[in-house]
Amino acid sequence: MLNRPTLLLLTALSAFGQTSYAPPNEGPNPYTTVRDWAQLPDGRKWGSTAGVDIAPNGHIWAYDRCAANNCADSKLDPILEFDPSGKVLNHFGAGLFVQPHGMFVDKDGNVWVTDALGQGNKGHQVFKFSPQGKLLMTLGKAGVAGNGPDTFNQPTDVVVAANGDIFVSSGHSPGYGDARIVKFNKEGKFLKQWGSAGSGPGQFVGPHCLAMDSKGRLFVGDRTNNRIQIFTQDGKFVAEWKQFGRPSGMFIDKHDVLYVSDSESTDKEGAYGFDPGVHRGIRIGSAKTGKVTAFIPDPDPKGSTSTAEGVAADAQGNVYGAEVGPKDLKKYAKK
Repeated sequence: MLNRPTLLLLTALSAFGQTSYAPPNEGPNPYTTVRDWAQLPDGRKWGSTAGVDIAPNGHIWAYDRCAANNCADSKLDPILEFDPSGKVLNHFGAGLFVQPHGMFVDKDGNVWVTDALGQGNKGHQVFKFSPQGKLLMTLGKAGVAGNGPDTFNQPTDVVVAANGDIFVSSGHSPGYGDARIVKFNKEGKFLKQWGSAGSGPGQFVGPHCLAMDSKGRLFVGDRTNNRIQIFTQDGKFVAEWKQFGRPSGMFIDKHDVLYVSDSESTDKEGAYGFDPGVHRGIRIGSAKTGKVTAFIPDPDPKGSTSTAEGVAADAQGNVYGAEVGPKDLKKYAKK
């Protein structure tokens, strides 16, 4: 006989419409890869990037980790705005970040970016900017790692609900940072938090990315546990999905198409990213049913990270992949 927690979990999964299943490693790939798409200011080359999102006006926002993988001592602007042709329109944020990580553009076009590392008097914060680069809000304390209502330990991503409530995932890697979701109101007042380190429902190891569907359900990429967890905005567990692979980045469009980037899965037992039988790439499917319908494979899986870590898609269905290892922002044009 199943115990009560197991019955509740199975009931929740069934009610959501699609149980978890093994990630597919093949499928339709209706995209053409476009390289050297985005033009950086001053002719500089891309450093690592893991953040990309689409503004309401169709512009593409991303960040560059200052031509490296760290901005702590750089005078370069990491936050970048592009038009659909890849022309850079605006850039800002110099001197504020150690390692920009999560990125979200809200319905008003404001740009939110987390800083997932701490160094000196910088880091462990979440910033909100106007589209012109004016700093509008800061959450967390500069350079202070903590798990209280006003501190973070490696905040990885941020998303804003339709009513303005703010959700932050905190805790980047196993043994580093905390393992929780923190909720604030639109003024930045702490409301609640949930989560602890572990692999059970509502627990996390490396909660790496966030997205929200049309019903306001919060999707959490629980990366080190090789799964997505879905919650209500009050933190009630709804479902667990493993069919999208090891989630480094997520994006849900207005039609509830779910895009999930897997930049780390490896068959090497004992290695970081161990997710046996799962190939790296971008899986695309439904946030309503959980069915995977397309797959953009990683053309050159190697090292601890490759292909896209951050992912987004525009209104035309073009996909953008922000890459840490290859140091690039690739566009996958819809055929």
